[in-house]
Amino acid sequence: MTQTQNPETVIRQPKRIQWLKWLRRVHAWVGLWGAALGLLFGVSGILLNHHMVMKIPAAKMERSQIELPLPTPLPVDAEALALWLQTQLNISREPSKVITEPAKTVTWAGQTFQQPGQWRVDFHSPQQSVNAEYWVGNSFVSVKRQDANIFAFITRLHKGVGMGTAWILLADTLAGGLVFLSLTGLLLWTKLHGSRLLMAGLGLVSLGLGVSVVLNSL
Repeated sequence: MTQTQNPETVIRQPKRIQWLKWLRRVHAWVGLWGAALGLLFGVSGILLNHHMVMKIPAAKMERSQIELPLPTPLPVDAEALALWLQTQLNISREPSKVITEPAKTVTWAGQTFQQPGQWRVDFHSPQQSVNAEYWVGNSFVSVKRQDANIFAFITRLHKGVGMGTAWILLADTLAGGLVFLSLTGLLLWTKLHGSRLLMAGLGLVSLGLGVSVVLNSL
């Protein structure tokens, strides 16, 4: 005696297969989009993870400092100082930070002193950092420069040092892609491999290991 198939099952099965094919295709294309950036962030993430604990001396910043004499008349404010530094040091980018601290009264070793105002101007890029510090009234400005080697350059890209809005938005697409790949990966696992119990077990083991490591480090 032959069994008749439910027409709804016959129709539903091809749609399920088409949906899985579409999901796999989108999963693959999103993974391809993030492949290059994923490699960059993966390598730099390893360097950042191992920098503090295992003291891997890969990323290095070469430091130097100079005292620059200021022109006469002196810059009238921190913005004027920033413009002068751009011209004097051939810096094409805009300052990342300009800070003005007003003059104030401070107490040191039981005595009261009038401390002059201070201006700080920072220029940052993935390759280097330039930090200028000026005490109002001085005839010179202290400038510190840090130049990154290739590994420090990669880690600074990872952290977005000196990068603009476009880089931040591009990195956001990678973060969003990772979320999407995680979710679609779970869906593909349950639809193609079927073992939800195994998937839940692997997820709980991974989560448990992460929580255990965090608690042990507190």
